[in-house]
Amino acid sequence: MGRMPKASAGPVRLGSDVLLGSQRLRGARVGIVCNHASVDHAFRHIVDRLIEAPGVHLAAIFGPQHGFRSDVQDNMIETPHHDDAARRVPVYSLYSDTREPAAEMLREIDILVIDLQDIGARIYTYIYTMANCLRAAARHGIPVVVCDRPNPIGGLQVEGAALRTGFESFVGQFPIPMRHGMTIGELSALFNEHFAIGASLEIATMERWHRRLYADQTGLPWVMPSPNMPTLDTAIVYPGTVLFEGTLLSEGRGTTRPFELVGAPWIDADTFAAAMNALELPGVHFRPAVFQPTFQKHARQTCGGCQIHVIDRDDFRPVRTGVALIDMFRRCDPARFAWRPPPYEYEHHKSPIDILAGSNALRADIEAGRPLQDLVGRWREDQDAFMRIREPYLLY
Repeated sequence: MGRMPKASAGPVRLGSDVLLGSQRLRGARVGIVCNHASVDHAFRHIVDRLIEAPGVHLAAIFGPQHGFRSDVQDNMIETPHHDDAARRVPVYSLYSDTREPAAEMLREIDILVIDLQDIGARIYTYIYTMANCLRAAARHGIPVVVCDRPNPIGGLQVEGAALRTGFESFVGQFPIPMRHGMTIGELSALFNEHFAIGASLEIATMERWHRRLYADQTGLPWVMPSPNMPTLDTAIVYPGTVLFEGTLLSEGRGTTRPFELVGAPWIDADTFAAAMNALELPGVHFRPAVFQPTFQKHARQTCGGCQIHVIDRDDFRPVRTGVALIDMFRRCDPARFAWRPPPYEYEHHKSPIDILAGSNALRADIEAGRPLQDLVGRWREDQDAFMRIREPYLLY
């Protein structure tokens, strides 16, 4: 694994800045894996910067889930291949009939560059689009450069159970915890070396990003990484409330606060929020909320539940909070509570909650009514083991 050299000290600087400030791409036909959030501090998009770079030929664009333009709002909706008329290059969808670049897509490419904004959760599919690109590049002998970007929810905390063998899917390919605390560049090295993908990989590292930093401390703009990730607040709660996708409870899709608003038509908001606040979970307050999703689960139905207000993000534990919420919804009315049936994210047989949680243990524990502390306690061994595994791949 090679690493792009760091430039002189200054404010937080993206890996794309380091790469484009070097001569690495001069004379190369470049393929770029990116979406609308692949911008720099001045909102310049990586595609336009590549076109303007001396001696660089942009040969192809590859888009992840939600599309290159991130214009597909709902999840699990494929996007088509197309041509970018203005830039006169093909745009290949890696959330379509294929999730890995095919040989013909790579034929005119000398170097594959990846510039995607991750959000710090195991199930976010952009990191598996990256892994699939590394596999394809290894197979076809194409070098890959990953442009590093901040983990928007910091790089210190690791939380949740690791994915177990047999529960791999497009929302989880490797045995890592739900909140991994790594940057996308660090993950690329972990996937490529520890999990033996074996591509020719370089990482264009950032300047002056520290593991304690959240996105709003970097000086970089927040551009929605995906349509239902509107704010940093969303990203902070997401590693826990994404588990709601494995239930028939609303995770707030179809509202202006997805993953922060959670509920169901059969819940009394005041009673529910009071029960959650009585748990005294760290760093969070649950405000009673009533809302009507405009699409997805319970569309145009009034749902009772709560809005999750993080009052101390250093103390807040999103995965523990998400599990506690699901457990409380089930305890409120076990007869009405239900897990979402498959299919989910190209998996047609396994339960969605199982592939999200990384095994069937969480579902079994909640159904058995086991105490929350017991569930969380069993994560500790996975978390400690992963901290040791990730250590050689930390760049900051």
